[in-house]
Amino acid sequence: MTSTKTTRSRYGAAALAVAPVVMLVALVGHPYITRLPDANAVATAAEANTTLWAVVHLLTILGVVLIALAFVAIRAHLRDAGENRYAWALPWVLFGSFLYGILPGLEFTPFAVARTGGDVAAAQQELAPVFIPVLAVSAITFAIGVAGFAKAVLVSDILGSPWSQVVATALVVLALSRFVPLGAVQFYVQAAAGLVALWPLAVHMWRGTVPTPVVRTHAAATG
Repeated sequence: MTSTKTTRSRYGAAALAVAPVVMLVALVGHPYITRLPDANAVATAAEANTTLWAVVHLLTILGVVLIALAFVAIRAHLRDAGENRYAWALPWVLFGSFLYGILPGLEFTPFAVARTGGDVAAAQQELAPVFIPVLAVSAITFAIGVAGFAKAVLVSDILGSPWSQVVATALVVLALSRFVPLGAVQFYVQAAAGLVALWPLAVHMWRGTVPTPVVRTHAAATG
């Protein structure tokens, strides 16, 4: 049983280690856009290098999937630690990730239009009524779920202080970054927050540290 848990923990650690790196490459490699959404800036970037545009959005989709898997691994690790009060957070993260993964898919429209010589800015403008609501709902649902994970990391103290506080804070920053329509925040702050939030957990899980089950007093359990 212990061997099975260790193996599972190693796979989870790998997901936690790789996911933020893929997102970092995708987000930092994305052509810089000052304010989102900006149809003209998107058109300029997509037309300037259609191959780069396609690659960074494919990587973003992969990164979103890996981030979702990383949260599944975190949930399993918290369960092993006896922390189940915030199990409700995982569906919110997965649903938010699913919606967020739709967005880079939509951005293949500028790619196709640019390759066929069409009006990229006009095409991107037509995407706005779909893009903006999906982005808003994905950010809200993801944030609800991440808030639960941040609280679970804090109350379980699986990393010990101060690392549990660092990870919980980085998780909150990761979630909030998706609300801010500025390229510097969407691309760089989000990428950095993902690394800070997930890498300490990845190291902890790779070492095969068996979480100590959370012990609650009767007052805490009923309060």
